[in-house]
Amino acid sequence: MSAIRRIGFIGIGNMGWPMAANLLKAGFEVAVVDARPGHARKFAAEVGGRPAETAAEAARDADAIVTILPTSKHVASVVEEIAPVLKKGAVLVEMSSGVPGETRRIAGQLAAQGVDVVDCPVSGGVPRAKSGELAIMAGGEEAVLDRVDPVLKAVGTTVHRCGGTGAGQAMKALNNLVSAGGFLIGIEALLIGQKFGLDPALMVDVLNASTGMNNSTQKKFKQFVLSRRFDSGFGLDLMVKDLSIALEVGRDGAVPTPFAALCRELWSSAGGLLGPGQDHTAVAQLSEKLAGGALGGGNRPD
Repeated sequence: MSAIRRIGFIGIGNMGWPMAANLLKAGFEVAVVDARPGHARKFAAEVGGRPAETAAEAARDADAIVTILPTSKHVASVVEEIAPVLKKGAVLVEMSSGVPGETRRIAGQLAAQGVDVVDCPVSGGVPRAKSGELAIMAGGEEAVLDRVDPVLKAVGTTVHRCGGTGAGQAMKALNNLVSAGGFLIGIEALLIGQKFGLDPALMVDVLNASTGMNNSTQKKFKQFVLSRRFDSGFGLDLMVKDLSIALEVGRDGAVPTPFAALCRELWSSAGGLLGPGQDHTAVAQLSEKLAGGALGGGNRPD
């Protein structure tokens, strides 16, 4: 197989925009498309690459097609559109946080026309997407992953090969399950400490120097919760989706998941309480409402 040179990039949102930019920096020819009218042209004007009006236009003659979309349903819809124009030997690099079973179905569909599929969801958020330091969880055949390795290395610094098709997405969902659980228990600890008389910001410093440290204590609590910004760039609805995928993987394996189920229920409840369009760090407001006071404030949240 020839080396990958031309990439069709589908989905230039909060994560996709900087990732596509890093592919251009790495020397790939990139055609970009997005569901929002004019967004691809805006990217091309500000960053470079070729704007496309449709997903099929972006995918035509591409050696690799990158999809990073909200859900597997969006990916399936795009695949139906682009399948007729995909050339034999192309690779679909599915980087969404998707459903492993659906990705396997798509892989079977495209294999019939000589197109390979790998699933390569990412972790690290917008800051590491911008710096090209994402962690990538990859699933698929080794030979295909070898072929797309330069693409993955252009947007991330670590590529973990997790197994066959769907394994990367299963790992991503489970990673976010652990992250979501750590976030909630950390917020509860801050609320307990504040009620006792401890300063939440000081508590974060102590946690980060102690065994309670996790990604949320390091990169979310001060930055997005105590600051009251709640604007990390990753939606609460997307976290709920990933937790649902993790539970589905657990059900498929007949694994009891009592804590995971409770964690998902709390995050889902926050979505219902706070309304649509919330950043995932706003889930802290659910715990604050239950405790009757905002972190750093002491008054009952509205």
